[in-house]
Amino acid sequence: MIFQGLKLVYHMKTNKKFLYPLVLPLFWITVLSAQNKMEVDYVNPLIGTPSSGFMEGRDGGGTMPCVGTPFAMTNFVAQTRENKISEMPYFYEDNTIQGFMATHQPTVWMGDYGYVSVMPQVGKLKLLPKDRALPFTHNEEISKPNYYSVSMGDKGQKIKGEIAAASRCGIFQFTFPKSDESHIIIQGINITENKKAFHGYIRIDENKREITGYNPERMSSHLGPELKNFKGYFIIQFDKSFERFGTWNSFRTEPDINEMGREQTGARMGGYISFKTEKNEKVKVKIATSFISLEQARENLSKEIPHWDFDKVVENTGDIWQENLSRIKVDGATEDQKSIFYTALFHTMLFPREFSEYGRYYSPFDDKVHEGVSYNDYSLWDTFRALHPLLHFTHPERVSPMVQSLLQMYQEGGWLPKWPNPTYTNIMTGTHADAVIADAYVKGFRDYDLDLAYEAIRKNAMHPPYRDTEKAWGDRDEGTLYEARGGLTYYHSLGYVASDKTRESVTRTVEFGIDDYSIAQMAKDMGKMEDYERLMGWSKNYKNLYNKETGFLNARLYNGNWDKNEQEGFTEGGRWTYLFGAMHDIQGSIELFGGKEKFAAKLNENFDGQHYRHDNEPGHHYAYLFNYAGQPWKTQELIRKHTSTINYRNHPLGINGNDDCGQMSAWYVFGVMGFYPVTPGTEIFAIGAPQFPEFTLRLLKDGAPKSFKIIANNLSETNKYIQSLTLDGKVVEEPFITYTQIMNGNVLEFEMGNSPNPTAFKNN
Repeated sequence: MIFQGLKLVYHMKTNKKFLYPLVLPLFWITVLSAQNKMEVDYVNPLIGTPSSGFMEGRDGGGTMPCVGTPFAMTNFVAQTRENKISEMPYFYEDNTIQGFMATHQPTVWMGDYGYVSVMPQVGKLKLLPKDRALPFTHNEEISKPNYYSVSMGDKGQKIKGEIAAASRCGIFQFTFPKSDESHIIIQGINITENKKAFHGYIRIDENKREITGYNPERMSSHLGPELKNFKGYFIIQFDKSFERFGTWNSFRTEPDINEMGREQTGARMGGYISFKTEKNEKVKVKIATSFISLEQARENLSKEIPHWDFDKVVENTGDIWQENLSRIKVDGATEDQKSIFYTALFHTMLFPREFSEYGRYYSPFDDKVHEGVSYNDYSLWDTFRALHPLLHFTHPERVSPMVQSLLQMYQEGGWLPKWPNPTYTNIMTGTHADAVIADAYVKGFRDYDLDLAYEAIRKNAMHPPYRDTEKAWGDRDEGTLYEARGGLTYYHSLGYVASDKTRESVTRTVEFGIDDYSIAQMAKDMGKMEDYERLMGWSKNYKNLYNKETGFLNARLYNGNWDKNEQEGFTEGGRWTYLFGAMHDIQGSIELFGGKEKFAAKLNENFDGQHYRHDNEPGHHYAYLFNYAGQPWKTQELIRKHTSTINYRNHPLGINGNDDCGQMSAWYVFGVMGFYPVTPGTEIFAIGAPQFPEFTLRLLKDGAPKSFKIIANNLSETNKYIQSLTLDGKVVEEPFITYTQIMNGNVLEFEMGNSPNPTAFKNN
């Protein structure tokens, strides 16, 4: 088939357009197109947006096709439903658009806060979300990190909606049909049911063509302390004059067009503006957000989008994404593989989100405004495993500020958070800020108060929470008491968390040990040897739950007896899920099982019996444990299997399990590169097996740029086994590599073959 005509090429960097004739076979068109692609062009933000995974019983990715810069404070997204905890603003299965939203919901299991939305409309004014919804199809939808568009409505009355954005501000462009009744509806707050009363506010200024207001709602407010000063402030500006305007609320959904229609308060309310439009007339809407004040929102807008040039915002944000995504270059992969890889890399660059606003930030931990840099929405139970270690390579400039942000939360609230959303929430187990901070410290990231950092993580390890023995705790306990390490009293006195005193006792015992080990490494380096010895002793407490009769970690009662329920005491899993959970003491686990052969046999039983669940985080390091048991080829087989289309696909239905703010994606990025951070608080990475022929990492060492290349010679579908491995020409004799070796090295070169090679690593 021959395509004839003209092709217009737009170059993002040079801002130039080229027109040239094309009379080429489709094969060569495809080849040329691939050659001209930049890394940002491979990202498909629709991957992971369905509500379910592609295997029975698996969750969807919990992602959304958001637009904005990396780690943006506010995400701008098309809204297909009324979001809440357990429902994202956008689900791929939906077929209507209800609004264009400025949201702060990080993932499906967490709540939104301080949001606002707008929605274009023609014809009779309809205000409530389901009434104003317009149909759309994915055939008329484009999603990129720096741009989104969708065509909505019925034939003859279609409206095109487009999104571009920076970090704290966004710009929408709506293309209307010819109509005497065109509208834009604003929803300032949308509470249909909530345990706390929140009332938002908006004010319409027709002379300035502007709507200002705030939304104080926090969907997770029932899980943490009250914040009297919390507000999501917004300024909405229009490039078109209003002919009519008004306000509405859930009790009066007919428009208010009198003088009082300029202002509105309530728990479900908003405003609207109306005007006439010509065919294909574009109306632009800018939204500035802030957690500090309306004045700060205005300053954010002046710094990020001071103009009305929609295309310029698209280009600028695209350039930023291109620079960030090209920090890892992939060669030799298929087009589908590149799309999967760069979409995964995109998902690792969304959280934790920026929370400061040009030198100042509102703290949801003391309800005050401070000077400094801040991040928020840390999914620490998930992301301490792979996301934060990946950021050490891809975003070293953000690592110390992210640690500093956690320390600010400690200073302002009294404890390091477990899952800030945006304040304490009592969600998940363990205090994995400990592992994140200690891991950064061990790898040389120290641009923060080191003594304060140690004080903060030491408190988690040494001090039980208030009323520890009076509460059973448990994930998502409501109230203002912060859990920290619930059950720590028993962990210290008994050597384990007792199942008849504290819920999720086995998981807590294992995870407290991971964090204790991480803190111990920092203590040792700082010369705090008494703490080191004590912490290392506690880190072995998981062994007290090993039941020789069952061969599993089982829950124990306060009196020392085994809990009769062998599945008791686990968080998001069962006894198989946590059997190899002590990632900090793998040698101790091997000894517990009776040696390497028995340990490997149990690992095989875990994988062969389909007990491994890649769609959740506790077992993400399990495939790499064969390296420690003298069978690294098993690791190589499993990495090939689980980085394949079994779990990751170039399709909206493309993440088999919740991405959890980038952890699932970070696992994939490490997996295909060929190494993985099994144990936090150490420099050691376990070798897996590269899945593409070549990677080039753009790194920073001592502030200077350098590159690190990963090469896989003879890699193919059958050649998945490592035959030998060298670093800068020197043989790597163990299936491990260190952070220092990577930062000091230049080329990690794999020779691949079609059969396992037990002698690939001499010291195995």
